[in-house]
Amino acid sequence: MSDNQERAGFEALAQAGSDEDAARGLGARLKASPQPNDLKALAALWIHGAVAAPESIPGIYDAAAEGYLGEPVGAKPVATDTTQPTEPIPAAFWTGLWELLEEPRGGLEAVNLTTKTAALAGLVSPRIQARVGKAALAWPGVPAAVAQGYPARFRLETLARCPADSLGGQFHALIVDNGFDLEVLDRQALGLDKLPAPLDYLNARILQCHDLWHIVGGYQTTALHEVGISAFQLAQFGHHYSSMFLGMALTRVAFERPEGGAIMLPVILSAWAHGRRTPPLLGVNWESVWDQPLDQVRQRLGVTPYVSPFPADLFEQLSVAA
Repeated sequence: MSDNQERAGFEALAQAGSDEDAARGLGARLKASPQPNDLKALAALWIHGAVAAPESIPGIYDAAAEGYLGEPVGAKPVATDTTQPTEPIPAAFWTGLWELLEEPRGGLEAVNLTTKTAALAGLVSPRIQARVGKAALAWPGVPAAVAQGYPARFRLETLARCPADSLGGQFHALIVDNGFDLEVLDRQALGLDKLPAPLDYLNARILQCHDLWHIVGGYQTTALHEVGISAFQLAQFGHHYSSMFLGMALTRVAFERPEGGAIMLPVILSAWAHGRRTPPLLGVNWESVWDQPLDQVRQRLGVTPYVSPFPADLFEQLSVAA
């Protein structure tokens, strides 16, 4: 089969989507006897959720995680409206996706990958944006968080005054020691305040909380754990960028290096389950706990740190070995 035929078949799968039973079956088969075609089918299903039917995301990820991990995620189902029709996936999206997947690995680092993946969101049906926002409101804690209003910025000088072992002190050290920006991208430059509710709040809030969630959730700032925290974010409120990123990442693995599914799937699905089991973090008043020790904050919020199935720096180790 030619590359074009394989891609056309994948596009058809992604447009059609499937149900939770199929996702559960794919998860179970990929755990028991992984096959490249099953990995492509699951990647297509994740693309379907991200691009054609965002309401399907909680159900298909819950089911895939149950099939792969061998137990339910242990959280109440998210009651999105799954009766919505599937949106057509434009040809421009597929062109953009295949071009992104053809990028050399060296050209897909950090901000560049973030920007390119986010750009794919501009190539989907214009109706998807409103559907993502409506679906997000079905996730636990989201309506109350959104009701707080557009989030004020965190202040680096406030964090600098926190004790070194406190949440604020650890957050300050993470940002300063690594040369990070306090918010991953510039919310004003992105025009997030101009987005319709609740997307204005959701997108600004996750930009300011992404690195904070790394700390609280127990995710290190490594390549593998960036994949993991994307699944955690998706499981917390249906984060659209994370659904795009995970669909793209699994598609690249499925087409380029299907044996990599044995690493990616345990990380993604265990982090998804972690996010579903963790109480909602979106609306937490972080400013009120900056001065508290991290363990105390976790206990107060009911957060158990992520248990990684592989060393957090596995990809970095493999890169050095290569």
